[in-house]
Amino acid sequence: MKSRIKSRVLWIAMACLVTAALFDSAVAQQRSISKESARPTRPWVRDGVIYQIFPRDFSQDGNFKGVTAQLDRLKELDVNILWLMPIHPIGQEKKKGTIGSPYAVQDYYGVNPDYGTKEDLKKLVSESHRRGLKVIIDIVANHTAWDSVLMKHPDWYKHDAKGNITYPYDWFDIAALDYRNAELRRYMTDMLKYWIREFDLDGFRCDVAGEIPTDFWENARAELDRIKPDIFMLAEAHKAELEVKAFDLDYSWPLHSALTDVLQGRAPATDLRKAWEDEFREWPRGALHMRFSDNHDERRAIARFGEPAALAASALMFTLDGVPLIYNGMEVGDTTESGAPALFERLPIFWPIAERRPEFPRFYKQMIALRRTSDALRNGSMIWLRNSDESRVITYSRRIKNEEVVVAINFSNRPFFGSIELANSPAFQDITPDVGQPLPPDAPATEREARARVNSLPALRLDSWGYRIFQRKLK
Repeated sequence: MKSRIKSRVLWIAMACLVTAALFDSAVAQQRSISKESARPTRPWVRDGVIYQIFPRDFSQDGNFKGVTAQLDRLKELDVNILWLMPIHPIGQEKKKGTIGSPYAVQDYYGVNPDYGTKEDLKKLVSESHRRGLKVIIDIVANHTAWDSVLMKHPDWYKHDAKGNITYPYDWFDIAALDYRNAELRRYMTDMLKYWIREFDLDGFRCDVAGEIPTDFWENARAELDRIKPDIFMLAEAHKAELEVKAFDLDYSWPLHSALTDVLQGRAPATDLRKAWEDEFREWPRGALHMRFSDNHDERRAIARFGEPAALAASALMFTLDGVPLIYNGMEVGDTTESGAPALFERLPIFWPIAERRPEFPRFYKQMIALRRTSDALRNGSMIWLRNSDESRVITYSRRIKNEEVVVAINFSNRPFFGSIELANSPAFQDITPDVGQPLPPDAPATEREARARVNSLPALRLDSWGYRIFQRKLK
């Protein structure tokens, strides 16, 4: 008995040492990654605005032609990267909902017949390029539908203890791929090359990229760059090592979570700064992140936060460092997916809602224009500023050699009357987009001048969920 107890104690001690070693290794790896540089990012990505399109819901037609028909409007909005959610045939075995999830892919080389033909997709891409728009497609490389053409290779999939093909998490409608298999890796890399070579696409958004070994993405990226060096890779992940060699951007998920907690009253506004600082400290130098307040995995931002708070959230995402995202009708205040996201059903965007919520198209058009004309907003450093009520209000500066922009956002339902700590002269001009109440676009000049005087820094007035943006030129 004593020997068994002694053996067990030794086993536990060894297990603890192994666990500690693994933890130390992980910490050391994280520290080393933070000292590396992120891969260089193309100016059209770094300075860009991404527009996410769910072809099924983007138009009444629900197909590629319905997207092509709106390219002029998207060009006028001044986005420059169009991300098409999965375009492949959808698996029907164990499907969710009426139609099934676009993330349950049946054939990576095929096109969903509901969306049209490969020629329709090629026309969408060529017409986008003619207007100076880039096009990326969603790639779901982590798993397939249960009736996927890859099921003829059962050894390409993960298996449970009983030898059955398994699925990740509670995603019962898909089967998990196993990247320990070299043949699978070759197949998936060749597939990515096919879409770049045959359709002249500009890159990929890669679903749950962090679940797939990083070295797969690094090797695939190297091969893709040899075909078309000017591509863009977006990782749906928050994993620092992905941005060293493989990806240009990742998702700022912790910031999004902090934003939700703040706007729903569960956390102070200081949590936003903390999420940003953690990310800045742990990621490779120069790493960029996609900034978003709305996407296909969530209920619409308007439904979660309310209309004024949804605009405050977007004001944050469009003025932080990184690349902002507009999701599928967000620019008109669409709420068709105000319940669960419409991944498994068809709920077309109700475009006429723009007439009932005119401040939304005004906001996004003006905010994108402001970002385009401000070098500080696109490329400036981030400097967090103190203010007189940081539990509700965040303030920061975007600064570059010839320009400084100061942003203040009230993440509460109470007006703010206070101040910002500024080290230098407060000679700023108010450049906040005029999108509606309390300063409508047709307000008389005297009212505009009065409001500008009230908001001369460092003294500041913000309405509930209000935001102000100030600019000054530097010598």
